[in-house]
Amino acid sequence: MQTFKTSDGCAIAYTIHPTPNPDPQRVVLIHSLALDAGIWNGVVTKLADHAEILTYDCRGHGRSGRHASSFTPELFARDLAELLDHVGWRTAMVAGCSMGGCVAQAFGGMYTSRVSALGLIDTTAWYGEDAPAVWRERAANARSKGLAGLVDFQVTRWFGDSFRSAHPELVSAATHVFLANDLDCYAASCVMLGDADLRPYLSSLRMPVAVIVGEQDYATPIAMARELHEAIPRSTLSIIPGARHLTPIECPDEIASHLLERVRA
Repeated sequence: MQTFKTSDGCAIAYTIHPTPNPDPQRVVLIHSLALDAGIWNGVVTKLADHAEILTYDCRGHGRSGRHASSFTPELFARDLAELLDHVGWRTAMVAGCSMGGCVAQAFGGMYTSRVSALGLIDTTAWYGEDAPAVWRERAANARSKGLAGLVDFQVTRWFGDSFRSAHPELVSAATHVFLANDLDCYAASCVMLGDADLRPYLSSLRMPVAVIVGEQDYATPIAMARELHEAIPRSTLSIIPGARHLTPIECPDEIASHLLERVRA
């Protein structure tokens, strides 16, 4: 893993995953709230023969800089634009899960010419009118209970019952990353999501777009995915049976397949 510093001095940790393909597609993968680039490990493995892949930890997360400030999807999108400049990628497919999907929407709207295709996975453009209060309450709960007090809530939202039973090691790995978060950065990220309204960008997303959601996703349910699909002109909607909120971990084969379809569209 390497690091670079953004224009405002935030260190961003990233990895470029090589491919044996002599003429590869380029794909950027953006992780979800309070986790890190590791959520994409299974997807990276599936895409490795087809694409050169960039994964990274968003500011305030993982091994990137943890100075809490006024986080916004647009700030996170600027970080990605500067990272792409740093690694010399002019264009790429950009895919994000949950929070990462919000960042991907902002990036697609702000830097349209740099996006060959979008993947919006387990995400939404807007959490609703009560979202500012709901997400601030979650931040307050983290401060009052500690992140350990949120683990049961998170794990049952992330993964279905059968997956938790079958893959305790993956559940444990995600929990470990979650518990290592900085509380101030977690709270700032919660406020960002509660305040986010990315709907003004959607009509300008003219590239191929894959909207993907787990059938049992209670965090960003099918109705939210359908709203994205209906608002984005060249989008497809795929619902993964039996999956919950972190489909890149639960269903890497399906996610990789859907992303490749959009890359080739």
